Formats: sequence, C-alpha cells, structure tokens
Amino acid sequence: MSETTRSSGQAAYDALLAALRNGTFQPGARLREEEVGEQLGLSRTPVREALRRLESDGIVEHRPRIGAVIRSLGHTEIVELYEMRLVLERTAAEMAAKHGADAEFDALDALNDRIEAERSNPALGAAINQDFHRGLYLAGRNRFLMEAARALNNSLLLLGPTTYTDPERIDVVVRQHRAIIDALRAGDAEAAGAAAEAHLKTSLQHRLKSSLA
Repeated sequence: MSETTRSSGQAAYDALLAALRNGTFQPGARLREEEVGEQLGLSRTPVREALRRLESDGIVEHRPRIGAVIRSLGHTEIVELYEMRLVLERTAAEMAAKHGADAEFDALDALNDRIEAERSNPALGAAINQDFHRGLYLAGRNRFLMEAARALNNSLLLLGPTTYTDPERIDVVVRQHRAIIDALRAGDAEAAGAAAEAHLKTSLQHRLKSSLA
C-alpha cells in the first residue's frame, strides 16, 4: 500500500469517526461506500479501507445482503461497557490526583464551564464532555491506561443520541465534574476515584433510561 493510499485511508477513518461523534451517522445506519464518500468528500477506495478498520474496531458490522452497518448496543452491552469505563475512569481519576498538574485541572474546569454554557446545544455539549474525560485520562500520565481508554471510547460511539437533551442532566453532569476536579486539586486520590465512579454510575442510569424510552 502506498503512502498516499495509507494517508487517504487514515483521513477517511478520522472523518468517519468524527461523523459518528457529531451524530451525522447513527447506530443502525447503513454505510454505503459511494454515499459515504459523497457525503464526506472522499473517494470509494479510502472509504472502503476505513470501513474495514471500523469493522475490526467493532464499530461497524457486515450483514449479508445489506453491507456495512453501524452496530447498535443492546441493554447488556451498554451495562458491560459502563462497567469497564467505570474501572478505567476511577483509575484515571486516582492517578490524575497523584500526577496531574494545576494547569490540567484548570483546563478541565474550563471544559466543564463550556458544557454548562452550551446546554442549548446538546451535541456540542456532548462533544466537549468527551474532551473533558480525555483530559482526565491525560492527567493520569499512563500511556497503557490511555490505550485501553481509546479502544473503549470508540465503543461509546455506538450508544446513540446524547442524553444531554435533558437540561437537568446537564446540571448533574456539571456538578459531578466539579466534585471530581475539587478532589483532583486537593490531591485526594480516593475522593477523586469515588467521584468518578459516582459520575459513571449516574451516567449509566441516564443512558439506560434513554435506551428504554
């Protein structure tokens, strides 16, 4: 494979992930190479390569007589995903309390303020929330934890529409994020981990509620 083909395939892969994150493509949607290419301004060859990568990531599945389809998570898979996310993020918060810098905590504060400010734009608020949690992992200073989180976070794209359409949900998220940040600033690893765990448990409750609606 040439360097040009490889870079085009990477661009298509990144574009598809971005489209999943911003809600352009939703779980259950069929991904026809030609249509995806037209929508993203890409040729079919890199799109085909990107779809193969997404299939190996477990984000896309190939169905007979249908083709590539974005996977949808069932009730059990959602619970399993959040159980693993809880373990990783509690660890990330504990490590961030030990190794994180004040500047990183300031950045988390700023992101949390933006989530609150964008309550009228749920999709943007959800995207900023992803940046918040990514910043928490980065502050933990562990590349192996980051790699485990990367694979898990790709699966979060399969959860479907954001739960941020509920204004009360935003209030809860912002408040719980602040509890995490306060514990990080205090250097209290146990409190940071507990706050992260409480936040993820609440997130699971809202996600299950929305999936049953």
